[in-house]
Parts: sequence; structure tokens; C-alpha cells
Amino acid sequence: MTAKSDVQEEGPDPLYGNRVRRAALPGRGGLRRIWESVNNSWRGLCEGLTTEAAVKQEVALAALFLPLSFLVATSLWIWVALVASLFFVLAVEFLNTAIERLCNHVTPERHEAIRVTKDLASAGVFFALLLAGLIWLAAILERLGVIG
Repeated sequence: MTAKSDVQEEGPDPLYGNRVRRAALPGRGGLRRIWESVNNSWRGLCEGLTTEAAVKQEVALAALFLPLSFLVATSLWIWVALVASLFFVLAVEFLNTAIERLCNHVTPERHEAIRVTKDLASAGVFFALLLAGLIWLAAILERLGVIG
């Protein structure tokens, strides 16, 4: 017996118009769904790079630090941690940007609850940056022979 919530209704989606909404289940969408997901991500990356100062700055830092990671890392796993920390900062920054844009869409005027929501998202970016800084500091100190 199939539960009502397990049934995926077909037909026009109110958000996407005449495109048929497909469930993200195995065998439902396949390579086309993956291609569309990659396309969505590419558009999001382009949007962030063309409109958001913080994204531009963090991508520029990642472009600078990525080659530097090969000089700093003393092992494969340290290199992975260095690069992952850069990607993590970018991921959190994009989520922060999405939250800010959604908040601005919901209510463009000043609102205390929206301010708190944006501040919480910003705090997430702050901690991602702290984590990246900690990882890079530890790797640099190890490279210099100060620790490890």
C-alpha cells in the first residue's frame, strides 16, 4: 500500500509552469536531471560572481590560495583540507547570499526578524572563515616546522 505522501503528482508545476515536475528518485530524470542541476549551479556561480562583492573577494582569494596550497601542504590529506576549507567558505557564502536575497524578496523594508536572520547567516560565513584560517594556520605552522 502506498502512502499518500509517497505519490508524486505529475502535471504542470505552479512554480515552473508547463514543465513537468519530476521526483528526485532513482530512474526519474537520469542524466537530464544531472545536467539541469549542473546548469543551475553554473548559473548560480555566474550570478554570484557578477553581483556579489563578497563572492568576488572569496573567489579571488581561493584563486590565490589554491596554487599556494601545493607549497604549504606536506601531505595529500593536508592539501585536501586546505582546498576543502576554501570550497567550504564559498559554499557558506553562497548560502548566505541566497538567504539574504530571499529575505529581501520577502520584505524589502527593514524588519527586525529579517535583520536577525541575515545576521545569523553572516555568522555562518564568519565561522567558515575562522575554520579555514585555522586549517591554513596549522598547515603553515607544520610546513615551517613549528608544530608536528
